[in-house]
Amino acid sequence: MIVPADLRWADVPSLPQGAKIAVIEGKMSEAQAFTVRLKFPPNYKLPAHWHPAVERVTVLSGTFYMGTGDRLDPAKTMPLTAGSIAIMQPKTNHFAWTKDETVVQLHGTGPWGITYVSDADDPRKNQ
Repeated sequence: MIVPADLRWADVPSLPQGAKIAVIEGKMSEAQAFTVRLKFPPNYKLPAHWHPAVERVTVLSGTFYMGTGDRLDPAKTMPLTAGSIAIMQPKTNHFAWTKDETVVQLHGTGPWGITYVSDADDPRKNQ
């Protein structure tokens, strides 16, 4: 059993600055199931990207604005409030943003990765 106080939050080098991750179970880099929480600050923007496996996102707090497409377009997002679930199939281009702090729980199977539609949006290439 895990309570929120047990979570260890860390920066996420593969996401734009400001996002935090807490690993609950598993290793995202290995071929196994994993569960993590992601915390996004207010006014956060996650550019269009895709993953190599199915992504299952549950919104725990705040509102996660999510949409599909090749570039972040707030007008093409759906507001996902606490309790909402999004399931993205592999290699589906999608994006997200927040107005207020938002926490989501991500379930998936590794090895996990993120590929940005535009290389210019990849924070790993700007380090």
